[in-house]
Amino acid sequence: MSVLATIAVAAEEGHGHVVNELWFPAPLFGLIMLVFFIALAIVTFSFRDVANRHAEKAEAYAREHGEATSHH
Repeated sequence: MSVLATIAVAAEEGHGHVVNELWFPAPLFGLIMLVFFIALAIVTFSFRDVANRHAEKAEAYAREHGEATSHH
C-alpha cells in the first residue's frame, strides 16, 4: 500500500466513531450571519451624507489654505 492510502485508511478509522456536532442547529448559523450583516448595513447607512454635513467647514478650510473648491 502507498503512504497516501495508508494515511487515508488511518484517517477513516480514527474518525469513524467521532461525530462533529455543531454548537446549535445549522439554520441558526445563517440567521446569526443575517443579523450580523443587517447590523453592518445599519452602521453603514448611518454614515450616509456625512461629507455634506461638514461642507461649510471644508470650504472654510480650503479658503484658509488657498485651495480651489469645486464642490457645491
